[in-house]
Amino acid sequence: MNSTVTLTRQGAVGVVAMEDRQSKNTFSPAFVRDLKQAFDAVARTPDLRVVVVHGFDNYFCCGGTKEELVGLVEGVQSQDTRGVSLDGLLFYDLFLRCELPVIAAMQGHAIGGGLALGLFADFCILAEECIYSAVFMKYGFTPGMGSTYILPKRLGATLGAEMLFTARNYYGLELKTRGAQVQVEKKADVVKAALRMAADLAEKPLLSLRLLKAHLNQTTRQELQRVIEGERAMHRQTFAQPDVREKIERLFGT
Repeated sequence: MNSTVTLTRQGAVGVVAMEDRQSKNTFSPAFVRDLKQAFDAVARTPDLRVVVVHGFDNYFCCGGTKEELVGLVEGVQSQDTRGVSLDGLLFYDLFLRCELPVIAAMQGHAIGGGLALGLFADFCILAEECIYSAVFMKYGFTPGMGSTYILPKRLGATLGAEMLFTARNYYGLELKTRGAQVQVEKKADVVKAALRMAADLAEKPLLSLRLLKAHLNQTTRQELQRVIEGERAMHRQTFAQPDVREKIERLFGT
């Protein structure tokens, strides 16, 4: 069975390539499983010091599948609300939980939960020519996967809130000109820039890298639990709206 996510290495740098070409790096069961397994492998490799994550072609990560979203709607509307939330797969903060610094080389489109996933990396590099969108509200339900926390934190409070409310597409170049607090490069240069940064980080002592990451993210990890509970509460209400399923069916069909 071919993996949709692979881990290779360049010296002390682990390179995670997300290449689910069939689902275009949406959260298919195979993609989620393989991404978790790749980071499990990172944790078992003692001499790695930094991780670079990238997608393929024009796709970094495109968020929830139609089947996943419809399942959430059906769960709420049948009042089976156990675990109902876009964070139910428990991988939205995978890059945050990794003990090593993670660089998200977001060389392609990042949509919805896929955008949140990338922004939980320690460093994010976006592409001028690609689309970044917090698409949740377009379907009629409130944002999840910690996006209500990480977008304002990474991109700036005003811009992050605008992206969450409007659910529109933003090219990386627009985010750059509006002062997003992330690095933005030409698409062709994103992965190269990430590997250069990774090579620099890999020269630092492993213990120091791990301790500094844990220290810098301590407050984030504490605050995130409260945010996720709030997102779950909103989901129990907004997924119950009668027109949400229709919007999902219609927009995935276009």
